[in-house]
Amino acid sequence: MAVFYSFHYERDVHRVQLIRNMGSVEGRKLLNAQEWEAVRVNSDDAIRYWIEEQMKWKSTVVVLIGAETASRRWVKYEIQRAWDLRKPLLGIRIHGLSSLGSTDTEGADPFCSINGFRGYNPGLPIFDPTQRDSSGKIDSKATYDKLSSNLQSWVEQGRFRND
Repeated sequence: MAVFYSFHYERDVHRVQLIRNMGSVEGRKLLNAQEWEAVRVNSDDAIRYWIEEQMKWKSTVVVLIGAETASRRWVKYEIQRAWDLRKPLLGIRIHGLSSLGSTDTEGADPFCSINGFRGYNPGLPIFDPTQRDSSGKIDSKATYDKLSSNLQSWVEQGRFRND
């Protein structure tokens, strides 16, 4: 299954790289920082074209939800585009994965801010693999293990617009 991953590059690229390295689901090659900067400095039309080309052959769009994902302009665009194309959509919370030794705070539901959703999630699933230890602290290794064990089945549960 080919997957398009939507995420906040600057804040979450290390967490996303962990997911890509799981190998459970085929996704797009992650851009390195230089490649991302080359795409980002282009016009909005060029960025939209790049997204279109990356998303074109993907069967499902997975929004990897970090602390600031829901507020990101291009993540919102990618969600809207997937919805318009009737591609299966789902979210996976990634704040419990370690990025350079630390976890993050849980982010807002990114599906609630999309045009036409009117401030609510239209039934798109969001999976949260976050695991905690006995003291309530996030256990990044256990979170990684749960995500790795469930990623494939969660991707298969993506929902799409069927109107």
